[in-house]
Amino acid sequence: MAAAAARVVLSSAARRRLWGFSESLLIRGAAGRSLYFGENRLRSTQAATQVVLNVPETRVTCLESGLRVASEDSGLSTCTVGLWIDAGSRYENEKNNGTAHFLEHMAFKGTKKRSQLDLELEIENMGAHLNAYTSREQTVYYAKAFSKDLPRAYQNTALGRTILGPTENIKSISRKDLVDYITTHYKGPRIVLAAAGGVSHDELLDLAKFHFGDSLCTHKGEIPALPPCKFTGSEIRVRDDKMPLAHLAIAVEAVGWAHPDTICLMVANTLIGNWDRSFGGGMNLSSKLAQLTCHGNLCHSFQSFNTSYTDTGLWGLYMVCESSTVADMLHVVQKEWMRLCTSVTESEVARARNLLKTNMLLQLDGSTPICEDIGRQMLCYNRRIPIPELEARIDAVNAETIREVCTKYIYNRSPAIAAVGPIKQLPDFKQIRSNMCWLRD
Repeated sequence: MAAAAARVVLSSAARRRLWGFSESLLIRGAAGRSLYFGENRLRSTQAATQVVLNVPETRVTCLESGLRVASEDSGLSTCTVGLWIDAGSRYENEKNNGTAHFLEHMAFKGTKKRSQLDLELEIENMGAHLNAYTSREQTVYYAKAFSKDLPRAYQNTALGRTILGPTENIKSISRKDLVDYITTHYKGPRIVLAAAGGVSHDELLDLAKFHFGDSLCTHKGEIPALPPCKFTGSEIRVRDDKMPLAHLAIAVEAVGWAHPDTICLMVANTLIGNWDRSFGGGMNLSSKLAQLTCHGNLCHSFQSFNTSYTDTGLWGLYMVCESSTVADMLHVVQKEWMRLCTSVTESEVARARNLLKTNMLLQLDGSTPICEDIGRQMLCYNRRIPIPELEARIDAVNAETIREVCTKYIYNRSPAIAAVGPIKQLPDFKQIRSNMCWLRD
């Protein structure tokens, strides 16, 4: 019923499924044409500027309990409202890992006032949609409904879900474990009630005070500190020659959401890009790596990623290859990474900047992605960054900045590698590590 969470840049569910498993392992252990496209790009930029000018205000109010209420009223006939909670699997330990996921399943079993059937029938009769997703640091539970039904969404329901825990934990979870988790983590200052679409901020405030005011105030005690996380260059290999294709992810340690280098790494991530055989193309592809991959028939697909957490992150690439091309594909990837550190051009960076801005605007299409953007940014930055400000930060990135930042985080850094499938041809870790300094053709 619920989908896995995505990063700001990688929001597609299909892409999450492609490299989600590998991410989990990583944490563990000719001139005329140019003129034509330039003209289209100018028209797109002008249109995007007009859209930015018409963006409604994001109103934010903090209640006495610490609960932040943030909304954007676009006057639509539908709205999305949800709770963004600053709690995920990173706040669990080995003993209670899986508690929040179990709690989420209990929520769908019903409440004191509604049985499971009653809950399902009420949502269906409203024509509404309930959904939940999780990341390692955030838990989200939201509903999409007609604006007139806003007072009925989120009423008397439990919150959140996180990543699956081990079977032995799930079998031993008690009611006390669930209550302890809620009272420890679900506190007002760690929760954002976000809404977008046809929603009145004042009405949302009244609903927040009515449904959450007293209950959140009763949660005493200090907010748990964020458990430290140390990145370690290492590898996990699961060789299975029965699998038709090899799945490989390689990443270096990146930075958290609020770090000054985050935007530059996002542009660098866009420079690497993604490619799939269904895209076709060739030497006209925008990504240099896509050109090399397509020309050499090196893989079935690849997807770059830039996953940020509060104080750290992962910057890397996930690829799906034939067993015979694993080594060549990895060689080309690392060579392209070294090129970002040494010789990326201004024209490439300008194209990546424009593509990143376009993708960000396209993702904010509808009340649900806007609501998600509001909730996520409120947890990460305690504000929603205006689009013009974000675009200005992106425009400040140039080729020199890319070279400096990529050298800082990629060059001569020990990577984390996760590989599964027919990976006999995958070079040993020592060779891969040495190629993070320089590559010889």
